[in-house]
Amino acid sequence: MTASRAVVVVSGGGAISPFTTPSMGCAKGLSAGSTDTGLREALLARGFAVYTSPANLGQRPVEADTEFAGFADPPEVLPAALTVNAAGDIDLAGQHLARFLAFLADREGLDTVDLVVHSMGGLFSRAAIRELRRAESALHIGSLVTLGTPYLGAFPADVALGTLDIDAAGDDQITRTIITEFATMLDGVSEGAGAQVTRSYLGGPDGWNARQGAQLDGIPLTMVAGNHCRLDDGDPQMWPHDGLVAVASAFAEGVSSAVLRPVARHLLDDVHSIFFAAQLGVPWQRALTWDPEVFDIVETALRAAGN
Repeated sequence: MTASRAVVVVSGGGAISPFTTPSMGCAKGLSAGSTDTGLREALLARGFAVYTSPANLGQRPVEADTEFAGFADPPEVLPAALTVNAAGDIDLAGQHLARFLAFLADREGLDTVDLVVHSMGGLFSRAAIRELRRAESALHIGSLVTLGTPYLGAFPADVALGTLDIDAAGDDQITRTIITEFATMLDGVSEGAGAQVTRSYLGGPDGWNARQGAQLDGIPLTMVAGNHCRLDDGDPQMWPHDGLVAVASAFAEGVSSAVLRPVARHLLDDVHSIFFAAQLGVPWQRALTWDPEVFDIVETALRAAGN
């Protein structure tokens, strides 16, 4: 690791996450919020310089999260222009994330960042990489590790859209409840992250994935998926899954190798987040951003990339 290289953790859709630095986290609650704290603290302990990127629900600065496993008093509140709207349009989120990465590189003297991202943070990050390349930015993306990223959508969103039948859930009441709650959240929503995290928007020859082209060429890509929820002979668009994202989606199965060429795929008995850990009654250490096995995978990927 050199002083000019750092890890940036990016949270996903619906997240509220603070900006933190290698030396400073939030003074109250979890040091970097419910998504990023486990990863941040583990990677800091392993000798990496780690920043977390700010995200909020709406285009506004991040000051606190008063909900489940929240935080307050972040070390610095960055302006809305440098903050991802985690409930908004994927490409717009990418523009704001790219702006944040450029700001961070300039202020901290970074020439390379490695992105470790959760859920839709993987889509936001790909959009940001595209923006950086279009701008011919000097900032180098050393590697990308995605944890439960819905490359082909989240199955509850597909059910809400009507392109996947809820009967694919079988008799699994927890999965049916997740689908119902997601549909309620999306009621009346026709745009933004929740409406875009569907197979119809992301997949296919004219979908969002295909439109990204080869912008990840030269960037080592590692994918991690959780399969804690299983159903024998279940529809692969839903089963197995981590509570929100099916393994087939987290592994981008069916996306052209011209668009995505992962160097490694890892499958763990994990759930999507600590929110789902609470719903499913499993320890936080079985959530993708809190699992020590994930920390090992991330460290291996970062070392292999030269960090």
